[in-house]
Amino acid sequence: MSTTRTHGARPLLRLRRPGRAAAEAAALLIAAVVAFPLYWMLLSALKPAGEIQSTSPRPWTLSPSLDSFRRVFEQQEFGRYFLNSLLVAGTVVVASAVIAFLAATAVTRFRFRFRTTLLVMFLVAQMVPVEALTIPLFFLMRDAGLLNTLGSLVLPHLAFSLPFAIWMLRGFVKAVPEALEEQAMIDGASRSRFLWGILFPLVLPGLVATSVFSFISTWNDFLFAKSFLISDTSQSTLPMALLVFFKPDENDWGGIMAGSTVMTVPVLVFFVLVQRRLVSGLGGAVKD
Repeated sequence: MSTTRTHGARPLLRLRRPGRAAAEAAALLIAAVVAFPLYWMLLSALKPAGEIQSTSPRPWTLSPSLDSFRRVFEQQEFGRYFLNSLLVAGTVVVASAVIAFLAATAVTRFRFRFRTTLLVMFLVAQMVPVEALTIPLFFLMRDAGLLNTLGSLVLPHLAFSLPFAIWMLRGFVKAVPEALEEQAMIDGASRSRFLWGILFPLVLPGLVATSVFSFISTWNDFLFAKSFLISDTSQSTLPMALLVFFKPDENDWGGIMAGSTVMTVPVLVFFVLVQRRLVSGLGGAVKD
């Protein structure tokens, strides 16, 4: 009996292995295509000026140089721009996570009028293009006295990140059985204790997943920074700092690529720090 089962399983394994190999090869090919722009960006940042401007570019360089990075870090107020971007992105991530968690809990655990309408509005808000709202937001920030301040960047990004975060976290909160809350209440836990001590850790992977999207969209923002930071350059962020290397006569492509590389490093570090919880969070969202 065991011999028959073993011989019967071998053809099945042989059939599965080519399919698995093809899937792995396809995954490697997709990863290479996705990673190639990053490689070319770093390569262009390391190339000397003569190779960057060559009419026959090569996917390698035999004389790497750090001159482009030196020009980036020698730029005036570059450190301030970096801290401004970090402050804006960090504030949006933390604030959106806390507000989205509370809002998702409210729309999931409580029954009230227009709850379904509110959820539909979250979806509709995601469909409105950002460019269509830039001018109304400009007048809103002007009337509120927030132009040329970091608050003019925090509030719009917070408003745009909340609908997606609330909708996504709703599935994670819904996956936690209500019996767990009832048991916690029987054991003497208050609602706030259950909320932050039990429910919050359970939906943390979902919070990480939404935080990644909030961080990336805020960190790479150029439209709002260009529209709302008009005269006070001390409040500029990193994307605005790249404008220095765009010149009327000839663009400094080495400086542009070096600055873009520096901007990409915090995003990669953030991904590395949260990758485990990000995978579980996206898996939970798909399963829901």
